[in-house]
Amino acid sequence: QVQLVESGGGYVQAGGSLTLSCTGSGFRFSSNVLYWYRQGPGKERERVGIMNGDGSNTKYADFVNGRFTISRDNAKRTTYLHMTDLHPENAGVYYCHKNGLGFPYWGQGTQVIVSS
Repeated sequence: QVQLVESGGGYVQAGGSLTLSCTGSGFRFSSNVLYWYRQGPGKERERVGIMNGDGSNTKYADFVNGRFTISRDNAKRTTYLHMTDLHPENAGVYYCHKNGLGFPYWGQGTQVIVSS
């Protein structure tokens, strides 16, 4: 059974930093491309970034603008989203995602609140 469990969300002041974690189970972690998404209040879920299985290639959404870094530790079956210089518009629920065989898998999300 595939599971993705996010953690690390919380309250942070604008300009602050936060690191989210996502631990996966039930699949071959090191072989999977992993994604981070964000859903703001009343908004569509949008992609934040993507990292390939061995961590050698990462792409980010334009709004990241060098402020976020995705990493992974395959031995710990965990991917991380390190966010710096957070803006109020970065607030929302952050999700970890992977694709299966024609089926998307999502974690339950972790909420980030950014105060101005």
